[in-house]
Amino acid sequence: MSANDIKYLVLHCSASRCNQDYSVEQLRRDHKARGFYDIGYHFYIRKDGTMTQHRKLLEVGAHARPYNRCSIGICYEGGLDEQGKPCNTMTTEQETRLIDLFRNLKILFPKAKIVGHRDLPGTTPKECPCLDAGSWAARHRLD
Repeated sequence: MSANDIKYLVLHCSASRCNQDYSVEQLRRDHKARGFYDIGYHFYIRKDGTMTQHRKLLEVGAHARPYNRCSIGICYEGGLDEQGKPCNTMTTEQETRLIDLFRNLKILFPKAKIVGHRDLPGTTPKECPCLDAGSWAARHRLD
């Protein structure tokens, strides 16, 4: 991929309950079980705001087929309430980290649009990232 290929910055949630821990190791195990060589997202943001990078920026991800070759995948830990229902569970720490990350990515990829996984046309219907990513990005003046 080249920088010109990046059309989307795709926000995901891990679809884990807000009252349970979902570590990088668990994420890696689950992604490998799905046949990926490692975590499919470029970035993963834990509830405490800790961010880890799992793919090089211009490396093809494994997070939103058929958009992997034109997108960067960012996942926040959570997305389900205590009963396992889809819900925006983003913590203040996650939101702060995401805002910083998206601002930096928009400098590198100014034409890329911030979208939620569920907003990509032609993909399987889903709730991910359990919030309206476009409205969220607009509210924080990221687009």
